[in-house]
Amino acid sequence: MVRKRARMVAIGAVLVAGFFGGVIGLIAGRVPGLIAFVIVALPLMLLAWSEARRRVWLQGHVLSVRAFGTRSVDLKGAEELDLLVTDVRGSRTVGLFVRGGGKAINLALAIYAGTGGREQGVFPLRRLADVLASRGDARGLVFCELLIAQLRAEARGEAAADRPLYKLGSLAPGGRLAQKLHPDAVSKFVASLG
Repeated sequence: MVRKRARMVAIGAVLVAGFFGGVIGLIAGRVPGLIAFVIVALPLMLLAWSEARRRVWLQGHVLSVRAFGTRSVDLKGAEELDLLVTDVRGSRTVGLFVRGGGKAINLALAIYAGTGGREQGVFPLRRLADVLASRGDARGLVFCELLIAQLRAEARGEAAADRPLYKLGSLAPGGRLAQKLHPDAVSKFVASLG
């Protein structure tokens, strides 16, 4: 799904750059038009390429992400754990936002469109829940319980719309690109699952 989105960004980049290059080319000539095309297309193509190359993995209790370089955050010592919901053209991504050691990573837990979507696999979610539980603080335990409730819902074969991550993602008001859910709201929601 991420690669498909990266492909769409690349196609959009070429179209937008072609438009700007064409307009500048009509006004100022061929060479300025080509320069405008490159100036607009290059950053957007680099963004699409980095999105297509992006890899996230959990090794022990260290969460890492690699696109052009590698960033790593120790989940046990992370200063900030939040639930981040992004809303882009009817597709909502529910992610775990982690900040620690001056670095930040947003780990997508699930992507929903309509009443369906894609979610992280059972084993990665379970490993993540175990690491969050080992933090020994209330925030880590709340997220651990949320992930366990998600795994239970999946094991019961519940539809995506009945799973905890979908419900939390739908709590976020629409019309905003990215927003962190308030920790108290997440805690109350998780408490209501039991």
